[in-house]
Amino acid sequence: MKILITGGSGLIGSSFIRYYSQQHQFTVTTRSVERVKQQFRGYGVDVVSELPSAQGLTEFDAVINLQGAGIADKRWTAERKQELQNSRWQITEALVQRIKECPSPPVLLSGSAIGVYGPRDDEPVSEEATPQTYDFAAELCQQWESIALSVQQYTRVVCLRTGVVLDSAQGALPRMALPYKLGLGGPMGSGKQMMSWIHIEDIIRALEFILQDDSIAGPVNLTAPNPTANKQFSQTLAKTLHRPHVLFVPSFALNLMLGEMASMLLEGQAVVPKKLEQAGFHFNFPQLQDALADLL
Repeated sequence: MKILITGGSGLIGSSFIRYYSQQHQFTVTTRSVERVKQQFRGYGVDVVSELPSAQGLTEFDAVINLQGAGIADKRWTAERKQELQNSRWQITEALVQRIKECPSPPVLLSGSAIGVYGPRDDEPVSEEATPQTYDFAAELCQQWESIALSVQQYTRVVCLRTGVVLDSAQGALPRMALPYKLGLGGPMGSGKQMMSWIHIEDIIRALEFILQDDSIAGPVNLTAPNPTANKQFSQTLAKTLHRPHVLFVPSFALNLMLGEMASMLLEGQAVVPKKLEQAGFHFNFPQLQDALADLL
């Protein structure tokens, strides 16, 4: 396949490109052309600064739209919220407009996140669940998906509802592991909030699976089949690292440090990958202890 990726230099995009560099031909859009060229040196990746025209999109079999400022990188001020929205919605709107005008449009896999469901208890949440307009993260994802799905009469559209991606070098896991390595690890808040996670290898394999299966469309949960409560997650992490699990971070401290963004850590949902499993996808790391042992 010839694949265009926006946000291709991030954790998921870069891992996917490296894993499948021999199977597919990749083009990455970025504002930092020289830096990204260096990042993918030796992988035969084309790096461009702008989206192709509507006519130019006909060259591609698929577009994977992953662009967006890091949701947990900075405190959610009004200015930061606008940046988070613009970095996701504007690129998706530009892609949508080109797809509408494209004579032979590519498949569109567009980013989203499990935050679209809003906070839930521990009942399993599949793609059949109705998203709740509860907080900023939910509204951000719902609008992001709505823009992407506006072209589903032109081409196959898949919204990638991504959970916490576990990788040894990037993303959430190194940040979560650091306190444990210092002997300061423990659960956050009540510890009852559910965490829906996925091993980096499984998420990039799932993307390939979705690209190859034309029957998969609409929202797809990219999470492992066994979500876990924050307390169990932290206990498993401590055991894997052979470190104590004695401290905890109280809710008021997180709210004080992070403000509204603390809701991402103190509230959760038990998201399950019903569509992927029904389509026949096999997870290499369905259990948390195996995923952490592999990565750490």
